[in-house]
Amino acid sequence: MKIIAYSYSDPLLEVSPERDIWGLEVDHIYQDLGQRHQLQTLLQDCQENPPNYLLIRRLEELGESLEQVSDRLTQLESLGITIIATEQNYSSAQLKAQPFPEIVENLAKLFDEINLNQRCRQLQKGHAQNRLKCLPPPGKAPYGYRRGKDRYILDRSTAPVVKDFFERFLLLGSLRGTVRYLEKKYGKKIAVSTGHRWLTNPVYRGDLCYKNAQIIPDTHIPIISREEGAQIDRLLRRNQKLPSRTASAPRSLAGLVICQKCQSSMTVISVKQRNKKQEYLYLRPKNCPLQPTCQGRSYQDILNKTIERICQDLPKTVAQLTLPNLEKIKEELQKKIQNKKAIIHQLSTLTEQGILDTETSQLRNYKLQQEIAQIKTQIDQLPPGDLRIIAQAVSLPQFWQDLSEAERRFYFREFIRQILILPLAPKSWELQLVFVWTER
Repeated sequence: MKIIAYSYSDPLLEVSPERDIWGLEVDHIYQDLGQRHQLQTLLQDCQENPPNYLLIRRLEELGESLEQVSDRLTQLESLGITIIATEQNYSSAQLKAQPFPEIVENLAKLFDEINLNQRCRQLQKGHAQNRLKCLPPPGKAPYGYRRGKDRYILDRSTAPVVKDFFERFLLLGSLRGTVRYLEKKYGKKIAVSTGHRWLTNPVYRGDLCYKNAQIIPDTHIPIISREEGAQIDRLLRRNQKLPSRTASAPRSLAGLVICQKCQSSMTVISVKQRNKKQEYLYLRPKNCPLQPTCQGRSYQDILNKTIERICQDLPKTVAQLTLPNLEKIKEELQKKIQNKKAIIHQLSTLTEQGILDTETSQLRNYKLQQEIAQIKTQIDQLPPGDLRIIAQAVSLPQFWQDLSEAERRFYFREFIRQILILPLAPKSWELQLVFVWTER
């Protein structure tokens, strides 16, 4: 018994399948990528030495149209070959064993399915060809842009709104607060989830992002710079580690303080005396399991002690760190980008010389652009600047005293992961700072 298999893959849509997907020991496998040269070889071989079985994933792989598929099915089955589609409900042997009315009905359903699948693939192929040309994906342009002839262009009426949204988030580090700000100032009401999509959408950084999550860099004018985009990514990663809603809390210590004794996070409590406007702030354990429960502490006392500790501990901690040579890493990554750009420039010459056809050249350019986008992402994720210089700059008490609570919240969370209160006696305590780059 002789078994052969055939598969066709469009390089714009998929990669060639593994040779062991058939689940049987196959005598010979014919594989086509883009063109159906191997299919012609298969048809010739079957004329000379027909096999018992032909395995195929889907019948539409036999041609570009329903007529081609039907003709090749008839040609192969006339040679006594049993055709089995592994991903469709089709076996020529089982089909022939059915009554004639059922054969007609099943073939009609099968041909409708093949016709539908081929139309879908043609549509997908059209989108894929647009991706090779770095054209925007189908659908409405993101808010802040409108569709041009071959790229997104800035919408002068809405782009400033998006720009202000990003700048506000960079200032406050609070997504919910930024969403409220947008509604209050511009009357633009969006969901928090929509705001998060804006912050992470590569389009606003000048890149195209397709449905398959592939990114092509520098295709249109960005609304934010790559440095701002990298800072936004750091803020989002940082906020993920904080308790729910504390990223938008009005107090800078919210979500950071933990009682070392009971391991409970501490929440900010506001107290006012009757008929008086003065407000007193305290930090109290949220879920203290001890009896008696751990005491609350004055918010201002802990804030002052936190500023004192960060000014003392931050330079010492940073001085002990083994930091990578960021400039060297960045230089090496930039060299990789330049090498890939040099290859892209060579593609047009190779096409003119007839070494590469247009489609192969476009496909190679597309893949190189994706690789460049990945390298640029690595560069964006590198830590900003020299940490030792930054540590010295923020180690002055006056720097922290001059900030608003929102600004202090932003900078605290850039450096501090947790603030631990260590009770020493009923009325005495000490603070320990856990920085973001150190283990507790």
